[in-house]
Amino acid sequence: MKKALITGINGQDGSYLAEHLLDEGYRVSGLVRRASARSFQRLTHLLERIDLVNGDLLDQTSLIVALREVEPDEVYNLAAQSFVPASFSQPVLTGEFNGLGVTRLLDAIRMVNPKIRFYQASSSEMYGNVETSPQDEETKFQPRSPYGVAKLYGHWITVNFRESYGMYAVSGILFNHESPRRGAEFVTRKVSLGAARIAAGLQKELRLGRIDALRDWGFTGDYVRAMRLMLQQPQPQDYVIGTGEAHSVQEFVELAFDMLGLDWRKHVVVDPALSRPADVDRLIANPVRARVELGWKPTVTFSGLVRMMVEADVEMVSRDMKRDAADRRVTPIEPIPIVR
Repeated sequence: MKKALITGINGQDGSYLAEHLLDEGYRVSGLVRRASARSFQRLTHLLERIDLVNGDLLDQTSLIVALREVEPDEVYNLAAQSFVPASFSQPVLTGEFNGLGVTRLLDAIRMVNPKIRFYQASSSEMYGNVETSPQDEETKFQPRSPYGVAKLYGHWITVNFRESYGMYAVSGILFNHESPRRGAEFVTRKVSLGAARIAAGLQKELRLGRIDALRDWGFTGDYVRAMRLMLQQPQPQDYVIGTGEAHSVQEFVELAFDMLGLDWRKHVVVDPALSRPADVDRLIANPVRARVELGWKPTVTFSGLVRMMVEADVEMVSRDMKRDAADRRVTPIEPIPIVR
């Protein structure tokens, strides 16, 4: 039985990856930081099937101890400061986690067991102000945020350890991937949750930054399959993972609101204050290498992803309202209708 260690296991990607690896017969361990209060909301259904070990990307000694305890065959580094806008207000912390944290983990693996196979979660944000489109593994990197810069450091240090020490260390350059488990601060979840709350009468407007930016959006459950496949190849190599389709934030908004019979123009307010200091206009993947060499392709369409997220948030909002009504002993609310 293969053993895998996942950093960031309690995040969106980590929870889906843990599910996938368990389905593939792995023994799964997750690295979690010590804290007075821990949030395992995304892992509740998995806690009896996984092992949790303490560790922190800011503390290399803790990483060495965790690696010796778990003795993994594979390490998936998904831990990060993952919210791009926050990187502008916390650039140093972002660099510590997303750049130097990768170095600490790679160096810990080199010292404990350099035969461990390592996956680094790189990001399409590294491309930034792109000169060519779509983007593939050879496209020039020009990051436009502290997040993108830090991720690029993590990406290149992974290449460096691979070439310097002969380690099996790869990066997945993943384009935007979403799910019902996405944090509410991210634009896709902000839209799906906002639409559900508006349909339920809990709020009247949804404030967004730029809605003309184009992104390549896919389903997280598809993308974690690619992560595992990258570590099963004869030779380590980096791969771009995406759908190859670009959609605007406005398209996401229109679909989400249409599913609830709402006119988005009556509820969405474009607020320039919510835009990034430096933004990226268009990101779209060219995942040909992954399709040919990994045999990977996405299974969820853009519209299917939007519907999945809207339906999940409608269910959550309805559940919360029913619980609130029961607590106040009032008449239960009517279910929120979804246009089929």
